[in-house]
Amino acid sequence: MDYQIPQVEEIFLLLDEKIEKSITFMKNEFNMLKVGRANPKLLDKIYVDYYGASTPLPQTASVSVPEARMIVITPWDKSLLSKIEKAILAANIGVTPNNDGSVIRLIFPELTEERRKDTVKTVKKLAEDAKVAVRNSRRDTFTALKKVKTDKLVSEDSIADFEKEADKIVTKAIEDIDEISKNKENEIMSV
Repeated sequence: MDYQIPQVEEIFLLLDEKIEKSITFMKNEFNMLKVGRANPKLLDKIYVDYYGASTPLPQTASVSVPEARMIVITPWDKSLLSKIEKAILAANIGVTPNNDGSVIRLIFPELTEERRKDTVKTVKKLAEDAKVAVRNSRRDTFTALKKVKTDKLVSEDSIADFEKEADKIVTKAIEDIDEISKNKENEIMSV
């Protein structure tokens, strides 16, 4: 849609940005869920004391996934093995590290049916939180459009069109969130 008024264009750019952030946050949270498969993203929020600096684990070691349910961590400096092991234990990710003196292996057990259902509930909650954030963005957009109207920058008919456009954008974003969460639920429930 051609907005023709810089203030209105800025409002819609902000709406798109907020929606994108909400969806990206939800996807990142989905990546942090344990789904019975090895996911190296699970290690992104684990920090290791690397020569006095708190450093993300993936920046201190090579992380690979040789099998569907195993992560192998090969530190670039062998003296970090015990620090990495302690950091993983402190992060409480639900997996005990196996240290063989040169690499650390994380072996993920198969999820039980009950655990899968709990994880699906978490996915649904994260998706609902993302939808709420998107709806809040729509509310903020409507508020900003009303301000533009009171400043007499656009007509009332144009505001109605802009509100319909914002509704379309939000509806599409909510459909995308539903699709992403449905795919994640199917991934979790597939054995």
